[in-house]
Amino acid sequence: MNIAILGTGAYGLSIALMLNENNNNIKMYTKFEEELNILNNNNGNPNLLPNIKLPDSIEYTTNMEYCINNSDIIFIMVPAGYVDDISKELKNYYKDQYICIGSKGIEQDTCLFVDEVVRKNINTSKIAVMSGPSFAVDIASFVPIGLTLASKDENTLNMIKNALENKYLKLRTCDDIIGVEICGSIKNIIAIACGIIEGMKLPESSKAMLITESLHDIKELIDALGGNKKTILSYAGIGDLVLTCTSNKSRNYTFGKMIGGKKSKNIINKYISNTTIEGLYTLKSIYKLLNNKKVNIPIIDIMYKIIIENEDINLIKKFLIEKK
Repeated sequence: MNIAILGTGAYGLSIALMLNENNNNIKMYTKFEEELNILNNNNGNPNLLPNIKLPDSIEYTTNMEYCINNSDIIFIMVPAGYVDDISKELKNYYKDQYICIGSKGIEQDTCLFVDEVVRKNINTSKIAVMSGPSFAVDIASFVPIGLTLASKDENTLNMIKNALENKYLKLRTCDDIIGVEICGSIKNIIAIACGIIEGMKLPESSKAMLITESLHDIKELIDALGGNKKTILSYAGIGDLVLTCTSNKSRNYTFGKMIGGKKSKNIINKYISNTTIEGLYTLKSIYKLLNNKKVNIPIIDIMYKIIIENEDINLIKKFLIEKK
C-alpha cells in the first residue's frame, strides 16, 4: 500500500518503521526545511531517535500534496495543537483516503478531541484513532508492542490493521473512538501527577494508589462523555496509563518530578519551552470541557489547581486520602 505520514517526530518515524516491515511505500511530510535536511542526511533524526536508521526507500518532503498523492492511508502524527492546521491543509488535497490519527489530546479553544478536529475540516467516515503503551524508541527497537485502534468504520479498521500490524506490533480494534481518545489524553495528566509523587519522594505504594484512583475517574469520564467504560481495560487505557505513569522516558512524568521536587521556575520553564508536554496542553482543555459540561472529575480539578493555579503540591496527598 501507499502510505502518507504527516509529521516526522519520533512517533511518526517509529510507525514508519513498522509500516516498512509490511513492504508499504512510505512518504513522510514535514513543514520544516531544516527537519527535512536532517532526515535526508541521516535516514532519520538522531536528535529524536539516536542510532535508529530508517530505510532508504522512505521519502521525505515539505510538499503535502506530493506526500499524499496516490496514498491509500494517511497517518496524522503531529502534536494535538497542530492537528487543526494540518487537517486544514490536508483538506485541499484529500481524496477519500483512510485516515489514522496517532495524535493525542484536546484542542484548547474548542475543547474538541483530535478526531473531531479532523472531521471539522474533512468530511469523512474513514477515520480511526490509535493509542496505547508505546514509547517511540521502543517501537523503533522492534520489541513487542500493543496498541488500540478505534473506528466506527469496519473497512477503516481492516485497512489500517493490514498495513500496520506485524510480528512486532499487535492492534486490538474497537469502535469506541471517544473512549480511546479520553484515555490517550488524560493519561498524560495522570503521568504528571505520578511524577509529582515521585518528586515528593513518596513511595511506590502511593503512586499505585494514585493510578488506581485515577482509573476510576477516567472510567467515569468516559461514561459521562458517551464512551464505553470497558475501554479503560484496553491498551489505550490501563496499558498506556501504567507505562506513562511509571517511566522516566515520559516527558509528562519528568515534568511532574520537577514540580514535586520543587525545581526552580527557571528550570521548569526551560523544560516547558524545549519539550512537548502533551499533558500540560491537555489539562487546560479538559478542565474547560468538564466545566462546560458540568462534569466533576476530582483528579483533573486537583491537577489544575497545582499546575495552573500554583497551589500546594500536598493537595495530591489530601486527594488520595479524602477522595470517595
